[in-house]
Amino acid sequence: MAGQGGPTYFRKYSTVTGYFLQNDAETDAKSFDYTAVNFGLKAFSNTLDDVETRWQMFEEQLRNLNALDGPNVQYKILFLGRHGQGVHNVAEAQYGTSAWDCKWSLLETDGTLSWADAHLTAVGVSQVEKVHDFWAAQFIDQKMPAPQSYYTSPLDRCLMTAQVTFSELELLAEQPFVPTVKELLRETNGLHTCDRRSSKTYIRTHYPNYIIESSLTENDKLWSADLREPDSALDARLTLLLDDIFESDQNTWISFTSHSGAIAGLLRVVGHRPFPLVTGSVIPVLVKAELVKGIRPGRKVKEGEPAPECREE
Repeated sequence: MAGQGGPTYFRKYSTVTGYFLQNDAETDAKSFDYTAVNFGLKAFSNTLDDVETRWQMFEEQLRNLNALDGPNVQYKILFLGRHGQGVHNVAEAQYGTSAWDCKWSLLETDGTLSWADAHLTAVGVSQVEKVHDFWAAQFIDQKMPAPQSYYTSPLDRCLMTAQVTFSELELLAEQPFVPTVKELLRETNGLHTCDRRSSKTYIRTHYPNYIIESSLTENDKLWSADLREPDSALDARLTLLLDDIFESDQNTWISFTSHSGAIAGLLRVVGHRPFPLVTGSVIPVLVKAELVKGIRPGRKVKEGEPAPECREE
């Protein structure tokens, strides 16, 4: 970004550690249950009184960080939520990842299951209902602030996950659940038909209260039937997403509803350690964005990759 005739700047992203258990190397992602430990928020060194909860204290510290570090630094707390179980997750588990990647993911159905723009299963809906209940309890028990802004992938499993999670929560009138559908927040793209989105008309018809960004085309022009998006391209795309949101959204408490691959990419972009999420899970990440003079260091973006060949086992 640059002003007319002025210097060029870019945003440098980093994770602020020390607040959440998920930052710590000794926290095992496979067994971690964020609902059992207050989203992973750590206790503060000073003693809590009868009024303040950990989240109220965190809110105050976050407000202070944004007030003290000057206009060129922003802090936002991002709640990265993975969708509930989708039909494609069931199919991959049924056939195995190797067969899924080389054959079944390239199709739309096996005659029984259909996974083009995969929808949530009944199990997936149940998972997300539990996420809804956890958020509701956090508001009451922990006096935790709700997100101020909501963003979601345009794929149906995320659109539905966001709706089930947030639409029935008791939110402030000035901060309603009105999510924005962001093309750049979608899953690793290409080859897999589960990651080919439906039309803009479909989204508008089934989710009429959602804001659809103007750049989202009627039909999916980004999905490729021949090549899978590599991590380097995914990370570059997600960097653009963060640039857009940190530039245009002045809110501090942000919800993203997305996918395992995209969330892994976001964690890489902000320098968070790898932390795989099971379906229907959420990870909070405190992100620092600093405006730095100059041009963002280049990164090599690899070409897309074709589907692997199936091998007999």
